[in-house]
Amino acid sequence: MSVFGKDETAIQKFASSMPLPEFEKTAFVKPKPLHEAKIALVTTAALHLDNKLGFELGDSDFHYEVLPRSARDLKLGHHSVNFDRGGFAADINVVYPIDRIEELAENDIIGAVADNHYSFAGNQPSTVSEIRLDSGPRCAREMIKENVDIVLLTGT
Repeated sequence: MSVFGKDETAIQKFASSMPLPEFEKTAFVKPKPLHEAKIALVTTAALHLDNKLGFELGDSDFHYEVLPRSARDLKLGHHSVNFDRGGFAADINVVYPIDRIEELAENDIIGAVADNHYSFAGNQPSTVSEIRLDSGPRCAREMIKENVDIVLLTGT
């Protein structure tokens, strides 16, 4: 008997049916050592500030939200009834480890924490073309402007 999400055969079958983009050229940049690097968080937990509307239901909302470094009054916009929100309710760091990267900076393990972090909705069409071609590059340009060296991607 398999447990949902633990059936390797089912996972492989699902993954093999997903379209993968082909890239003619890929970029590789050797990052700075961690103790010199500025880190930003990007989450797919659809987090948004308490005073904002957040994300729409369905898989057609590909915008991103800017989360200021100091913000802790965040709302979880993941709307699926199958998603357990208990971890996030108990500790924001479960899906958005902002306090953990602050500690890494305080202990000189990383160079700095970015002033802004970013949130997308994880429920997207299978091609993720809107994020790949539109909001993803826009978000990346924002991080480049802030001299972010490394992105820590977290999911729900």
